[in-house]
Amino acid sequence: MTSTTVHTATAGLVLSGLTKTPGGRTVVSGVDLRVEPAEMVCPLGPLGPSGCGTDYAGVPPERRPTAMVFQSYALRPHMTVRQNIGLGLKIHKVPRAEADRRITEALELVGLAHHADSRPARISGGEQQRTALARALALRPQLLLLDEPLSNLDAKLRERVREEIRDIQQHLGITTLFVTHDQDEAVSIANRVAVMNAGRIEQYKSPDELYRTPATLFTAEFVGSLNRVDDALAAPGAVRLGHVPLPRTELTGPAGSGLTVRVRPEEVRLDGTSEGASARVEKVLPRGHFTEVVVELEGGPRPRSYVSGATAPARGEVVRVTVGQALSYAVAPVVEATSETDAEAA
Repeated sequence: MTSTTVHTATAGLVLSGLTKTPGGRTVVSGVDLRVEPAEMVCPLGPLGPSGCGTDYAGVPPERRPTAMVFQSYALRPHMTVRQNIGLGLKIHKVPRAEADRRITEALELVGLAHHADSRPARISGGEQQRTALARALALRPQLLLLDEPLSNLDAKLRERVREEIRDIQQHLGITTLFVTHDQDEAVSIANRVAVMNAGRIEQYKSPDELYRTPATLFTAEFVGSLNRVDDALAAPGAVRLGHVPLPRTELTGPAGSGLTVRVRPEEVRLDGTSEGASARVEKVLPRGHFTEVVVELEGGPRPRSYVSGATAPARGEVVRVTVGQALSYAVAPVVEATSETDAEAA
């Protein structure tokens, strides 16, 4: 069962109360989402099984204000690139002269004019993806839907093609919904990201806001890497990572609440000064544009730190550790059952 109100227009996209319960199992529940004009938005997270989208089956193809790029591209192998791009225009009954003009524009837009007469088997995976994108763009949709369009490409090609998609989307100003399970993909391409949890939107913000100020523990743990802090809270500011105090940690929540604390690796700072707690470097792991360093603090904690490769310490070296901002979330205290409650339960 699907229950929703969908509005598509030059104003963007608005979903109101989107609910999807295939086979009686709720996979999307009461989702409200607003996508502004020309904005690219990525739903990200455990979205549920395939088929949890919006149902347009009752609307004839030629009346749908949307165009879609499928995960598998869905190109016709016996057709040329030009013919594949024109397929949607034929379904929409666009006059021949107008269709030819749109196909030529789409080919130039995605840089495939030289492959116009090639068949899909004769072009690369990235070129097949761009053919599928051109087919969608030729329809001049009010809303462009991209269903994990890069999942079939290798890592290096994914990075290049997603930049091409972003450039084209910004150039044309098409409101776009880009569905992906790849966190790096979402935060690098979207204006805003909707983090999904159990069929609901956990937080809907820009990638930077999601990373720096996650509203919930789920969002904090889902977006980026974290160090766990297991110490119990005695008073505001009393949480420590080993012997390293976390001065910005504050208790927010009902009286008697506990506190769950996490620290981003870049907030674990390794200094050569006398400040901070002493720690020994256990691992030094190059990660390309940064280096991951694992240190062992007195008492056992082994936090990870992200540092520049040029300043990374050597394995076995003794460093001083300080911690910047921490992320803290109130958690409800565990209520132990009384003897009366136990008796009633029995």
